[in-house]
Amino acid sequence: MNDQDLSVERKALRINLDSEKYGTFAEIGAGQEVARHFFQAGGAAGTVAKTISAYDMKFSDAIYGDAGRYVSRKRLVQMMAHEYELLVERLSEARGNESTFFAFSNTVSALNYSKSNECHGWMGIRFQTSPKSTYHDIILHVRMLDSDNQLQQEAIGILGVNLVYGAMHFYSKPDEFIDSLTDTLGKDRIEVDMIEFNGSSFDNIDNRILCLKLTEKGLTNAVMFNEQGHVVQPSEKLYKQACLIERGSFRPLTKVNLDMLEKAKSQFVSRNDVEEDSIEVFMELTLRSLINEGDIDYDDFIARIEVINACGYSVLVSNYLEYFKLSSYLRRYVHKPIGLVLGINNLADIFKENYYSELEGGILEAFGKLFKDNVKIYAYPIEFKNFLRYREQMGIGDNVETKTAEDELVTIDNLLVADNLRNLYKYIRENGFLININNCNRKNMNLFSRDIFTLVKKRADGWKEKLPDCVSEMIEKKNLWNS
Repeated sequence: MNDQDLSVERKALRINLDSEKYGTFAEIGAGQEVARHFFQAGGAAGTVAKTISAYDMKFSDAIYGDAGRYVSRKRLVQMMAHEYELLVERLSEARGNESTFFAFSNTVSALNYSKSNECHGWMGIRFQTSPKSTYHDIILHVRMLDSDNQLQQEAIGILGVNLVYGAMHFYSKPDEFIDSLTDTLGKDRIEVDMIEFNGSSFDNIDNRILCLKLTEKGLTNAVMFNEQGHVVQPSEKLYKQACLIERGSFRPLTKVNLDMLEKAKSQFVSRNDVEEDSIEVFMELTLRSLINEGDIDYDDFIARIEVINACGYSVLVSNYLEYFKLSSYLRRYVHKPIGLVLGINNLADIFKENYYSELEGGILEAFGKLFKDNVKIYAYPIEFKNFLRYREQMGIGDNVETKTAEDELVTIDNLLVADNLRNLYKYIRENGFLININNCNRKNMNLFSRDIFTLVKKRADGWKEKLPDCVSEMIEKKNLWNS
């Protein structure tokens, strides 16, 4: 039987019957189902050294130490480290020569009685690949999508078995490992939005690419990287923060991209409802912008991440082509103000009704979701001649008009949308959902990413002048985009 055809019970039994595998299961909160599968499969004495449910918070702290938040990456790592050390300490002499030890852990919050909580969890395994070898870690974050507590627990149990089985059989094949996580589950019951492979055998694996593959394979719609390029979980990165986000291709990040974000930030922090020390500012790439000739260019993806990080910003990569979907995603984690930074050309695009043909409520439904709960758009102006050039490059029709001269700026005040949408636009603007970005550097407005990318690839004269110093230095240091 092929691995992908194995039921969760058969996977658990196959591990139980492997005399080399031996370890501990530690589960907190709703994650009490994984060890049960191994006991029910039969032969668990060959695999299970110990199971523990540190359900009470004080007991959990006494065993693993303080973590601040119980459903967190920090608590998961504490659990794996503690249980693995005990296992090696107590059993290495007796069976260390023939056993590969593992410590599986999870900490999960399933649906509460009032259905008001975030249903998510952390899950991981610390394991040896051969007797007496150093340990390796695989860590993931999961969101449960079932609307019933028992179904969520069932899903966690299946995912846990898939994780243990994958770590033991697919640790050297990350693509197969990721595909195996949804065996018996499908992709409509869980969302895996972060994954890490850590250890000496994984030195050639880039966790940024693994997380991108989660998005590519449909296990999640968005993944996040911090300022150092490390994979982070959005619920922890955005916890109690306001956020400001700019979407672009960033191939490469140019002076105009940086001017947009920095000028928008200066206005965002001046708001009465925003605290300057509680803001996350980051840039977003859509998965579509990373696809070249039908496939994702992973080297190009890493290059974009690195130039953004060089300027000190985090990165979000998402499947959300429409802005209202991005807004809904952010509001899942952010309960403070949200600012979306757009060029005026992109603002014009969101008034194209055909973008919302799949919605029953059309553009009205989309805008209701987009501007819900204190979401505002900060719009960066553009010279009219460049506005027209952009639309020509993108093959966009004339659904948007302006009353500006060629060298005047197109702003939210003089942008004209289609006749049937002008009252909607007026309502949105007059109610403060749209804000002009002021004090912009007009010299930068003549910079187009496509033109600059051509110069960068050829290392043509003057390419550095069009980029922030941090970007040009990173491009040279890593020899990025060199044709």
